[in-house]
Amino acid sequence: MNGTALIIMAKKPIVGSTKTRLCPPLEPAEAALVYEALLLDTIQLCAGIEGIHLAVAVTPPDAVGYFEKNTPSGTVLLPVDCPDIGHCLQQVIGQLLEVGYDKVIALNSDGPSLPAACIFQAVNYLDQHDLVLGPGEDGGYYLIGLKRLYTDLFRGIDWSTPQVLPQTVSKIKALGIDAAVLPYWYDIDTWDDLLRLKDELGRLPLEALPNTRGFFSGYKSLLLES
Repeated sequence: MNGTALIIMAKKPIVGSTKTRLCPPLEPAEAALVYEALLLDTIQLCAGIEGIHLAVAVTPPDAVGYFEKNTPSGTVLLPVDCPDIGHCLQQVIGQLLEVGYDKVIALNSDGPSLPAACIFQAVNYLDQHDLVLGPGEDGGYYLIGLKRLYTDLFRGIDWSTPQVLPQTVSKIKALGIDAAVLPYWYDIDTWDDLLRLKDELGRLPLEALPNTRGFFSGYKSLLLES
């Protein structure tokens, strides 16, 4: 099997454990709703990228049914149950490379305003480089693409901290990996991030991010008060 696999690192929205940093001002159920909107728009973004095979890393593993209902036909669903995101990345990237994909790109599920051009650029970079990294403004990364698995990349990283990006860059240098870097981008973790996305929507085409727009329209009064 040749080609590129684009895998979204996703979680099923669960009230009380999804996007808890948005609470308050959001209620737990509202935080789960906004993440679902971000997730669905990310799936739509990735499904529109021509020439790739779409995959989703499913957490928790028993949420496969949820993702079957919310992904295009033919999407590869990979259930994962890992102690941290690093183990999940290593597992799913390794699985997809093992079945024969030439390139595997992993993307987060909560930054759906990422320009599609960045994903196209990631695919193109892997023609000339061994790794491509999309650095996040919060000190992590929103995308990583590989043509072979470097397990050390995902070990000894302080996941979910601002140290993820600098530690990963240090490992890339230490391993002598030829890497390319995409523009910085942001994901939605905090209330300020959510307000930033709301402002960004005003500059995007009206058809962009329909699910996220739907959330904002339902909670317009709450957002206007902030």
